[in-house]
Amino acid sequence: MTLEPHVRRLAGSRFLRFAAVGGAGFFVNEAALVLAHEFLHAGPHAGWLIAFVPAVTFTWWGNRNLTFRDKASGGHAGMLAEWARFVATNGLGAVVNFAIYAALIAYAPAPLNIPYIALAAGILAGLAFNFTLSKKLVFRS
Repeated sequence: MTLEPHVRRLAGSRFLRFAAVGGAGFFVNEAALVLAHEFLHAGPHAGWLIAFVPAVTFTWWGNRNLTFRDKASGGHAGMLAEWARFVATNGLGAVVNFAIYAALIAYAPAPLNIPYIALAAGILAGLAFNFTLSKKLVFRS
């Protein structure tokens, strides 16, 4: 069995590239959440908000260069506007993410109420939502 067809499928699918960038963004988000908790002594909700900023910036950069390279804005003003649209639309996805995260922290039994596991569940919940908004509203030719 060769990996070549699977690599071609990944390269040809915007959704799979978006998910791959999001997967890498998950590690950025988790690292930022650990830093917020351990070094800033932020609680689980404030830590989530602090971790959102580097994660959304990382995923915007990855998606503009990998997933939507052909539709990425040019110039500094265009990039800034694109970043702002990405933050705003993914902010809506973050509401979905945060709702799942907060509900698990508040109501789920262990281990689902552990912030790092709750964060992973929230990220997965927002994936399709964020992809659709990014495709329709953020990255436009």
